[in-house]
Amino acid sequence: MNDRQLLQRIACNPEVMTGKPVIRGTRLTVDFILNLLAHGQTADEIRREYPDLVLEDIQACLLFATKTLKDTDFMPLAG
Repeated sequence: MNDRQLLQRIACNPEVMTGKPVIRGTRLTVDFILNLLAHGQTADEIRREYPDLVLEDIQACLLFATKTLKDTDFMPLAG
């Protein structure tokens, strides 16, 4: 799957989760999935908990984050 196809799996709609990026057709936000990964859950574990997800949905979250941060020179982290 190419970048464009993966990114089509992400939607932003002001009426869903106040416009936060979500996996299309769900209320699962990109940041929620990334947080699960950051805290050690594997893609398989996430998919077992949310059986409607496919691997490409999780890959799309990672790609979305990568593309979003690509041109960021500095991002201060709150302590």
